[in-house]
Amino acid sequence: MAQDKEPVLHIVMFPWLAFGHMIPNLELAKLIAQKGHHVSFVSTPRNIERLPKVSQNLATLIHFVKLPLPKHQNLPENAEATTDVPYDDIQYLKTAYDALEEPFTRFLESSKADWLFYDFAPFWAASVASKLGIKSAFYSVLIPPFLGFLGPPASLMSTDSDRQKPEDFTVPPPWVPFPTTVAFRYFEIMRVVDGLSDQNDSGVSDKYRLGASIQNCDVILIRGCTEFEPEWFHLLENINQKPVLPVGQLPSTVPVGSEESDTWRWMKGWFDKQARGSVVYVAFGSEAKPSQDELTAIALGLEKSELSFLWVLRVQRGPCDPDVLRLPEGFEERTKGRGVVCTSWAPQLKILEHVAVGGFLSHSGWSSVVEALQNEKPLILLTFLADQGINARVLEEKKMGYCVPRDERDGYFSSDSVANSLKLVVVEEEGKIYRERIKEMKDLFVNRERQDRYIDELIHNLKTFSKC
Repeated sequence: MAQDKEPVLHIVMFPWLAFGHMIPNLELAKLIAQKGHHVSFVSTPRNIERLPKVSQNLATLIHFVKLPLPKHQNLPENAEATTDVPYDDIQYLKTAYDALEEPFTRFLESSKADWLFYDFAPFWAASVASKLGIKSAFYSVLIPPFLGFLGPPASLMSTDSDRQKPEDFTVPPPWVPFPTTVAFRYFEIMRVVDGLSDQNDSGVSDKYRLGASIQNCDVILIRGCTEFEPEWFHLLENINQKPVLPVGQLPSTVPVGSEESDTWRWMKGWFDKQARGSVVYVAFGSEAKPSQDELTAIALGLEKSELSFLWVLRVQRGPCDPDVLRLPEGFEERTKGRGVVCTSWAPQLKILEHVAVGGFLSHSGWSSVVEALQNEKPLILLTFLADQGINARVLEEKKMGYCVPRDERDGYFSSDSVANSLKLVVVEEEGKIYRERIKEMKDLFVNRERQDRYIDELIHNLKTFSKC
């Protein structure tokens, strides 16, 4: 807890409406609160209700602030997060989110906050804080190589950038001075090319939001550790000309009460009957949704691999998603006994902790990557959108994950490539490097002393910058 006579900070956190952003914000909030500082976590009512509960000893230090999301004619009732709507409708969520500027400003005026931590989407938040005399930090849950690859604010905010074509994003940019394979594949950039354009309902591109968020903050905070990616931290300070502070990898904690869930009880019963290291866990997070053809290839690949599996499958993005995914006819009958498909929420951290799990077929979302490393589970990677392609290149480069082979142009992959990739990483001698490397890298991600040091250094720096 904060020492006597040491100033106690009040930090307001304002994440984007995606659980892949809200959860790492909450993990950081808990670590800051454990040091005795106050956090106001701002989001919409339904999102706050869906977040993991915090322990009683932190409940007095983390205050959840509910700001109702303004209505939008193209958003269904109760749609407050990206997981609630089809991908093409996220643009309407951003418009509604921008309309939170006025109520958020009113809250900030009365908050007596020392610092505002904000995400990429509310590019206007730093200006609001500055007018109120509140220091601001852009807190990126996206990893240093992703921010470094995208470049400085001037490049992100300019309409005359050298990067005009999708192909420009398939090679490392000129401001990266060291050799790297970190870049999008053509099919990956084509799946997120809408984020580069301002032709959306909000009229503001994602890259402009990111550039303005970086440009207007006092300090950049970023999920990561300098021991894992020192060259990227150095690059970020050079291209942004402001302090870049790591907050650590934020290894996940088991949500309060998750051990008692009915879902985990039956899953554990099934896992306990499987041999050690024999099961492939398949999950693609709250954002990624395969196409029907991709889902079919994954299913048939699992079948051909002859490995046991547990697949947490999201068949649609929110109740209004018209494209409901369907498993191949007869798939569940043919794999009965060695395969289980779960279409509801599942306790991922508990699953990955189980000794029966021998590999993780993942979208390479960074929270899932960290959880895999926590539990020494080798990664087989299948990217779908956003930062996932860049994450996958980092993991490939460090031999920490194996990407399912795909067509560079359209992203096509076959059921055979899925089956062969799973067998390679989970059981074959040739894939032993991935199983061993994930164990070697574990300490960089989940060392408690290192994580604690990062938080101490963060708080020290926040106090120092507050005096400037």
